[in-house]
Amino acid sequence: MTAKHRVALVGTGSMGSLHARVLSQSDRAELVRVVDPREEAGRAVADRFGADWSPEIGSLADVDAVVLAAATEVHHKLALEILDQGTPLLVEKPVCADLAGSEEVVGLSEKQDIPLMCGLLERYNPAVMTALKLISEPVHVMARRHGPYAPRIKTGVSWDLLVHDVDIAIQCFGGVEPVRVTGGVGYFHPSSVEDAEDNVETVLTFPRGIASVSASRIGQRKVRSLVVSEIDRLIEIDLLRRDVTIYRHVSHDAVTPDGLGYRQQTVIEIPELVSGREPLATQLDRFLDLVEGKVDAAQERRSILPAHRVVAQVLESAKNA
Repeated sequence: MTAKHRVALVGTGSMGSLHARVLSQSDRAELVRVVDPREEAGRAVADRFGADWSPEIGSLADVDAVVLAAATEVHHKLALEILDQGTPLLVEKPVCADLAGSEEVVGLSEKQDIPLMCGLLERYNPAVMTALKLISEPVHVMARRHGPYAPRIKTGVSWDLLVHDVDIAIQCFGGVEPVRVTGGVGYFHPSSVEDAEDNVETVLTFPRGIASVSASRIGQRKVRSLVVSEIDRLIEIDLLRRDVTIYRHVSHDAVTPDGLGYRQQTVIEIPELVSGREPLATQLDRFLDLVEGKVDAAQERRSILPAHRVVAQVLESAKNA
């Protein structure tokens, strides 16, 4: 039997606790250490899953990989500390709260040839995985990621939410980055940190299509939707319900001779999902494949920054508007 990968988890907040559970359930990984400066929170998670607790990262000689799920504002310092020790890293999105920091982290990973993965979790949503296998020639992508206000999130919605759907839009267009980016942002909530936007609308122009991506944290209903239009069909993805529906318009004509009514015919297909697994578990397996050398580390690394570059351009274009 192959030995499990010994993994350290840094951060025990909302996402950190989810990572801890998924790590504990994995047959390929073992959660051996939980790192959190808050002793009560760190020990609680460590004790729940049979791991050790430490307030700081310190030496990583006892682990094979690290999952970094601390607050975004400390990613830069901690990611560099982990990579400096030559330890493979899965860092929650965004890599850092600004493009320069993200580029530095990715650059260090490349320089030292250390596996690095960003937790762009929607890549592993079964509905998205299914849709990406079906998409052939998209011309328009429309994504919405809206939800109620979350006080714990200090960064604006661009880095917190928009980055997910920008990444998926890029995947829909074959990994090609947009040639033009425009956007507008709104600052509405009285509890938001200064300069942390609550709403962002952006249009991405690709060589063969466009994408309209919207993110908001002032909605009263959680919405995670993606619609991909091709010339002869429309693919609709509900990321919350994790289902995919394909629509093909057949015809429309007058129902009565006087033209007072009409009939539109549409063929609807519901494809079977390629996976039924929890996205976080699928992502973990991908990370462990990366650690084991089963995934091209250079290609994985190259896939991280395109969405980060676009988000930075959106914020810059909005600032200059």
